[in-house]
Amino acid sequence: MSKWNNNLSSNLRKSASTITPILIAFLIGAIAIILAKENPLSTYFILISKSLFNIKGVLKTLHYAAPLILSGLAIAVSFKAGLFNMGIEGQIISSGFVVAILGYELAFLPAGVLIPLLLLIGIVVGVLVALLPAFLKAKYNVNEMVVTLLLNYAIFAILEFLTSTVFRDPSSGYVSTSMIGSSAIISRIGDSKLTLFFFITIAVFIVMYFVFHRSKLGFEITAMGKNRSFAEATGMETQKKTMYIMLLSGALAGLAGAGWMMGEKFAYTLSFSGTPGLGWDGMLIALLGGHSPIGILIAAIFYAVLKTGSASVAIYTNVPAEIILLLQALIILFLSIKFFNKKRVKKEPKKEAATNGSDS
Repeated sequence: MSKWNNNLSSNLRKSASTITPILIAFLIGAIAIILAKENPLSTYFILISKSLFNIKGVLKTLHYAAPLILSGLAIAVSFKAGLFNMGIEGQIISSGFVVAILGYELAFLPAGVLIPLLLLIGIVVGVLVALLPAFLKAKYNVNEMVVTLLLNYAIFAILEFLTSTVFRDPSSGYVSTSMIGSSAIISRIGDSKLTLFFFITIAVFIVMYFVFHRSKLGFEITAMGKNRSFAEATGMETQKKTMYIMLLSGALAGLAGAGWMMGEKFAYTLSFSGTPGLGWDGMLIALLGGHSPIGILIAAIFYAVLKTGSASVAIYTNVPAEIILLLQALIILFLSIKFFNKKRVKKEPKKEAATNGSDS
């Protein structure tokens, strides 16, 4: 009974520590809304009601949540192992670009063949982009955060050049590739925004849940994240596991990019991933979700609610849609403060123990 109470109180503390930054962000956001001469309560009601309180809004929210779930999982699977794959954005846009080109070139194939093929190609592209930083980390212990961050910028520059020149659609009024063929487009459900890709995402989510909580790899990921040296001492092949984890992260990001292209964008543009980008959104979602699959699912839907509702806020009030960017920045800020305090609390007992030892 006491163990159950301890688990309950621990879960409540974790929930409170996640919800508090969101509440503070919304309170500060309310000040910005007041400055725009609008009522914060009615503005937030519009934001939520248009996303959750009608069937069309719910389906649109779930549609936008799909790539965010995959992006959050891609971040979490590496971060939980103590690996900082900051290249999710590059992996997503690379996958989207390749799928856009092949979706146009292979448009003669039937949908039943082309759609699974392009999804698989998207996964492979994500894996290939993650391969270099994974190899450098596993073989030479090169800092994966630096490599993946720099790789993002290189990938974006290369794709910008290719989209502007070699693969540019001459009939388009802006920088864009040609649209993918109709057989490459994932069909929508009825007249809603939701596509079958959402259900593919949920299937992947279920698999990843079991990987995290029921598989040997999941336990090894947790062990590496808590103490890599101890994991090596117990005989774990951490170099090989580093490769597996980084490539799994890239595969999830690649699937997100392919699905986003085939279900929403249909052509690669320089704003394909949005602002700040699906990869960067995934980092916030992984943080909000505490790097757990269930938490990421909830956080992705919450974030999709914000994105879906922002357009309605701009239509029905004088508050600009950019209020969502403000809320996002504030949530990141307060989450960062939370994690900084958590690390400081962990270090303080060590200092006290060292002081007590020297006194004796």
